[in-house]
Amino acid sequence: MKAEAKPEAPVGGGSKKKLIIIIIAVLVLAIGGGGAWFMLNKHGDDEHAEEDAPKPKKTRKAKPAGPPVYAPVEPFTVNLQPENGEQYLQLAFTLQVGSLEEVEVVKTNMPKLRSRILLLLSSKRASEINTPEGKQALSQEILEQAKAPFETNGLPQDVTEVLFTSFIIQ
Repeated sequence: MKAEAKPEAPVGGGSKKKLIIIIIAVLVLAIGGGGAWFMLNKHGDDEHAEEDAPKPKKTRKAKPAGPPVYAPVEPFTVNLQPENGEQYLQLAFTLQVGSLEEVEVVKTNMPKLRSRILLLLSSKRASEINTPEGKQALSQEILEQAKAPFETNGLPQDVTEVLFTSFIIQ
């Protein structure tokens, strides 16, 4: 007797479909999960970068790129603290500021600025400010006075440098 070969029904025909559906589902989940992980980690890095980054000082405006902006200050003539008789200082300088807006703020508040600097200069002795180091220290003190807010709880001025244009002690 001869056994007849019966064509067998395809085994796993339904399981091939299931396998393809499972592979597609796994790929969709992997892509979705990877995208979510990427977005969460990117967002987390931005938060840490903001926390770790030094906080900039608040000023009126960021400095625009371009040539420096200057605010000239009228000359001062003050009596210095006595050492070897009467001595006085004649001083002229210009402030380097961050913007034209800062020039206007300085001009508007010039009486306050001049008063601060007058008090500072009249507290000095000739021997303190006669050397290059003394002049540099005085420049820094004037810079601090120029940066200090003109109003209570106001923003500091964006003053970057004090440039002496005349410095005479007699």
